[in-house]
Amino acid sequence: MTAAGVEPNIKIVDADTKTAVAAAEQLGCEVGAIANSVVLDCDGEPLLVMASGAHRVDTELLARALGATAINKAAPQFVRSATDQVIGGVAPTGHPTRLRTVVDNTLATYPIIWTAAGTADSVMAMTYEQLLVITDGVAMPVR
Repeated sequence: MTAAGVEPNIKIVDADTKTAVAAAEQLGCEVGAIANSVVLDCDGEPLLVMASGAHRVDTELLARALGATAINKAAPQFVRSATDQVIGGVAPTGHPTRLRTVVDNTLATYPIIWTAAGTADSVMAMTYEQLLVITDGVAMPVR
């Protein structure tokens, strides 16, 4: 992250932040400002979707937009293998290889967004623009 010009701002939170609602309550922000890291199986390859906690990802919409045959929920082992991180703590970076990433464009409405920081009890703050830079993500609607 530092190489991309983004200094990590990591905060340790209570263990019960596995949902966007719980994280938002602890951080004192809107649930939409929580950027959930959702790893999906996109035609057999991992796809990281950084989605606003205010809504669910529409996999059919993403498949059409990305020209994929199918995008499905990934099994826990698939997520672990792709990210080397635990579900509930997947950060937008720090994976064994760079993941193809889509960033929910509704996150742009928040001056600060919060993402997981690689463990189930850590989060980090950044701007939407910083999230795009560190993930090399494509901004698009995900719902």
